[in-house]
Amino acid sequence: MQRRQFLAAGSTLAIGATLAGAPAIAGAQARRFEPRPGSWRTYEVTTRVELREPGAAQVWIPLPGIESDYQRSISNRWSSNAPSTRTVSDGVYGAPMLMAEFDSSQGKPVIEVTSLVLARDRAADLRRPGKAAALGAADRAFWTQPTALKPTDGIVRATAQKITRGESTDVGKARALYQWVVANAHREPSTAGCGLGDIRVMLETGNLSGKCADLNALFVGLARSVGLPARDVYGVRVAPSAFGYRELGAAASGSITTAQHCRAEVYLQQHGWVAMDPADVLKVMRMETKEWIKDPAHPVARPVNAGLFGGWEGNWIGYNHANDVTLPGAGNQQLGFVMYPQAMNAKGLLDCLKPETFAYTIQAREIGSVA
Repeated sequence: MQRRQFLAAGSTLAIGATLAGAPAIAGAQARRFEPRPGSWRTYEVTTRVELREPGAAQVWIPLPGIESDYQRSISNRWSSNAPSTRTVSDGVYGAPMLMAEFDSSQGKPVIEVTSLVLARDRAADLRRPGKAAALGAADRAFWTQPTALKPTDGIVRATAQKITRGESTDVGKARALYQWVVANAHREPSTAGCGLGDIRVMLETGNLSGKCADLNALFVGLARSVGLPARDVYGVRVAPSAFGYRELGAAASGSITTAQHCRAEVYLQQHGWVAMDPADVLKVMRMETKEWIKDPAHPVARPVNAGLFGGWEGNWIGYNHANDVTLPGAGNQQLGFVMYPQAMNAKGLLDCLKPETFAYTIQAREIGSVA
């Protein structure tokens, strides 16, 4: 598969490269970013799909499907003019979706689903030994296997082995991979949607640019290739950042139609599943200030670089971990991941990256907190 965005100016692949020495950006002030597990926040998220053309169609809307110590689903309720509406999953990862099937008698297909979700910050202290339930052999094999866009052999494994050379612990390997992605990759604002996540092409071309589904997939694929269980978490930002970073939150208006964001996790033996998000470090470096920050030690980037190695802010909800997804009832239609509403009519699969012509909207609001 070819990447939608191919930039002639590629990133360096120098192992262990740093970007120190970049000039300070005028007017940029030091900030803080300290996710800390605490109160649960309750979010109401409403997705509305209203196709522009009447006729037979199918619609799939991803539902919050992550149940963990940082997210809990409360309910999903929906309304539609579809004669058939039901919850389904991808069959491999258990990624939940609401599926609606329309025929030609209903006019324009319409479906709206509202989800209530609890979310909170998460953070792991990786400086101290911890205790975590062991990951079974089957789960370890599952979360280290290759996917269509994240192979674990060839240039992926060779690159990861060079990055982690000399590291004897899983924490050390994860840190080396995280820091390498931050130092060598960059966010490319012109990338469509969240990117594709085709990491072999990224490494073979030296074009380590893209958005979250590219940059965090690079971390996940490199980790898997050296035996670290890792996975993407596909979701959406639902509220502004409490730490004042514009790029780390959704719009205050509550419109999150284009606020999709993929995060990552790695399993560490003493700590369990641990949050990672090098893509958001790179987003802050490229987008938070008027000038492109090239040094992750810059006062604006430093707190985020530290905080997102082991932590997330709870202004985001996760849908699923699924890759190579076959949409139920869609024949052989397979997607790299499901993070956006999907729809198919007689013309084929609609472009989920164009919500204005698809057409769908997503709204979110915070409705309280629970200690």
